[in-house]
Amino acid sequence: MEKPSAPAIIVSGVSKKYKLYDRPTDRLRDALHLTGKQLYKEHLALDHVDLTVERGETVGIIGTNGSGKSTILKIITGVLTPTEGEVQVDGRISALLELGAGFNMEYNGIDNIYLNGMMIGFTEEEIKSRMDDILSFADIGEYVYQPVRTYSSGMFVRLAFAVAINIDPEILIVDEALSVGDVFFQAKCYHKFEEFKEQGKTILFVSHDLSSISKYCDRAVLLHRGRKLGEGTPKKMIDVYKQVLVGQEPVTGSGEENLLNDTMLRAKAKKAVRKDRKEEEAQPAGEELKYGNGAARITGLSLKDEQGRETKAIMKGSVCRITMEVEILKDIDKPIFAFTIKNALGIEITGTNTMVEKAFLSGVKKGDRKTVTFSQRIDLQGGDYLLSFGVTGFEGDDFTVYERRYDALAMTVVSDKNTVGYYDMNSEVTVD
Repeated sequence: MEKPSAPAIIVSGVSKKYKLYDRPTDRLRDALHLTGKQLYKEHLALDHVDLTVERGETVGIIGTNGSGKSTILKIITGVLTPTEGEVQVDGRISALLELGAGFNMEYNGIDNIYLNGMMIGFTEEEIKSRMDDILSFADIGEYVYQPVRTYSSGMFVRLAFAVAINIDPEILIVDEALSVGDVFFQAKCYHKFEEFKEQGKTILFVSHDLSSISKYCDRAVLLHRGRKLGEGTPKKMIDVYKQVLVGQEPVTGSGEENLLNDTMLRAKAKKAVRKDRKEEEAQPAGEELKYGNGAARITGLSLKDEQGRETKAIMKGSVCRITMEVEILKDIDKPIFAFTIKNALGIEITGTNTMVEKAFLSGVKKGDRKTVTFSQRIDLQGGDYLLSFGVTGFEGDDFTVYERRYDALAMTVVSDKNTVGYYDMNSEVTVD
């Protein structure tokens, strides 16, 4: 029986505390022990976080600003030292964290390639053998011979990423850097992600692009205020993250995404996540997630075809009606009624709402009942989709969720002609 390989990354009970001083002089006085008083406030950036990344996994870390995402990456890569806990890394890491980290701004691009490669542990000859691949990927032309301080942010990240992925890492760690490059560079980077996944390499990355998390990650980890709220399939964690974004107490599902510290439990969770992800890809009629502050309640949902028949199957190119019935439980000033369509992986394909469509901009009173119908031509490619619904609005400057129902209806689009991507362009083609 083949012995399972050890995890690539194990983070055990890691915490990181910072001392925050009101004045620079307080920092000096504290360092010199010139007073018996505590002159600082403690900020807990990470609070006993556990994380295991298996070899060959692609794991995304999501969370609001200040949740500790970048901090944990810096600790894993050795840039920061944890206040408590332990990190074990098995494999050569290549990391792309903050722009400028590891680069000498006065050196030109070529010098910085050698500098970074040697810092990782490569010889000059090994770096030289990879130089053509690095320069081809970066594609910044003659600027590679200019000082890095003259680069635009886009050129900078191109070079940094090219170095990071072309020195043959076993573990690639990326922190939001891809958002700087243009769409062509981003496509090239994600294509490289796919190559790395096929080669069995480990990828850990932080991103606010939830579509990328859904598409490329085997698993997602949600951090909030320094704590790990959960881990599981990207689809489930993104749904929980959206609750956090609007200040709702997270409502989780089956429990697979709860914190797991025991090795055996982690192994079981990993199998459950993979099984659940396969099921999502094959059949999206998953578990509905419902939350909100209770000012409104969605009491009925339906999907009807062109003949007005309630159905789950819609012919591609036809017009269907997507209806939500809503009971108003408190007075609301200008509620917004919305629906979105997601694919089986949880990627939001499209959607709209009454505010965007300028269809309903009035207030409602407690006891009102509203029937909201979206007449929608369906030009999606054939396949299975999930419909989510919401009643939201603004109270002052605050965005408020009155009720959301994620993955509430399943829709199958029946098609005899599937083209590329999510939508049929319905092109008219002439050949002379």
